[in-house]
Amino acid sequence: MTQHVSPPRDTAGPTPPARLPVWRGLPARADLRTLSLLGVLAALVVIGGVTKPDEFLDTRNLQLVLTQASVIGVVTVGMTFVITSGGIDLSVGAIVALASVWATTVATQEYGFAGILFTAVVVGLGCGLVNGLLIAYGGMVPFIATLAMLASARGLALQITDGKTQIVSVDGILNLGERDSYVLGVPPLVLVFASVTVLGWLLLNRTTFGRRTVAVGGNAEAARLAGIDVRRQRLYLYLLSGLCCGIAAFLLIVLSGSGQNTNGNLYELDAIAAAIIGGTLLSGGRGTVTGSVLGVLIFTTITNIFALNNLQSDVQQIAKGAIIVAAVLVQRRTASTT
Repeated sequence: MTQHVSPPRDTAGPTPPARLPVWRGLPARADLRTLSLLGVLAALVVIGGVTKPDEFLDTRNLQLVLTQASVIGVVTVGMTFVITSGGIDLSVGAIVALASVWATTVATQEYGFAGILFTAVVVGLGCGLVNGLLIAYGGMVPFIATLAMLASARGLALQITDGKTQIVSVDGILNLGERDSYVLGVPPLVLVFASVTVLGWLLLNRTTFGRRTVAVGGNAEAARLAGIDVRRQRLYLYLLSGLCCGIAAFLLIVLSGSGQNTNGNLYELDAIAAAIIGGTLLSGGRGTVTGSVLGVLIFTTITNIFALNNLQSDVQQIAKGAIIVAAVLVQRRTASTT
C-alpha cells in the first residue's frame, strides 16, 4: 500500500512585497503646499537679489528680515491654533500693545529684566483668559468677543501711556538687541521665534492637545460626543494665543526699546493672512504651523523688498491683499475637489 505524503507546508507566510527605495516615496510624502510656499519664498529672494543685490543679500538685511518676522511670527503660531479650532482672534495686536506698555511702565521697570518679561506674559495670558471665558463658557461668538477685547485693550493701553512713548532703561533688555548678543550670527529674537515654532509644531502634530484642536475645528459636536471637553479646549486655545501675544510683546520691547499704545497695529490681519496662505483652513479642522511660518516670512520679505526699492506702502498692501485672495481661492478649489 502506497503511503501518500503531503508536501511540506509553508509556515513562513506570504512573501512581503519588495520595499521601494526611500527616495521613491519622498514625492508622495512631500507637502505640495509647503513646497509651493518655499518656491514663492525662493522667488522673492531672487527678485530681491536681482533688484537690490548689494542691499537685500547683505547679512545685516537678512538678519533684519528674520528679526522683524519673529514678533508677528510668534503671534501667528498662536493664531494658527485658534483658527484650526474654528475660532478667530481679532485682539492679538491690541493685546501685544497692552502687554508692551504695561511691561514698560516705570514701576515695572524697577523689577528689571524678569519683571518686564513676567508682566508681558501675564498680561497676555490674562487677556487670553478673558477671551476664552467669554467664548467657551459665556457663549459669545469669537468675532464679537475678541473685537470687544481689541477695543478695550487699545483703550487701556492708551490710558496707561497717555499717548506717550515709554522708553526702556533696563540694560538687560537693551543688550538683547545689540549685535554682541547674537549667537553664531543669529539674533536672540530669531532663536525665540524658532523655539516657539518648534514647540508649536510638536504641540499641534504630536500631542493629544493638537488632535483635539483639529477635532473641535472639524466638527465640534462630534468632538463633544467623542468625549472631548470642547469648552475647556477652546479656553486653553485662547490662553495659548494670549501667551504668544505676551511673548511677542516682550520681543517687540527688545526690538524697539520702548512701549507704545500703537504697537501691534494690524497684527491680527497679518497673522490671519499668514495662517491662511500657509494652509490653515479659515473654517477650521486643518492647520499647519510650518505653513504659517512660511507665510510670515513671505509677507516680511515682500515688505523688505518694497522698502529697499522705495515703493509706496499702498502698493505693498495691494500685493498682500492679492496674495490673500489667491490663497483663499486655492483653498476653496482644493476643498471642492476633495
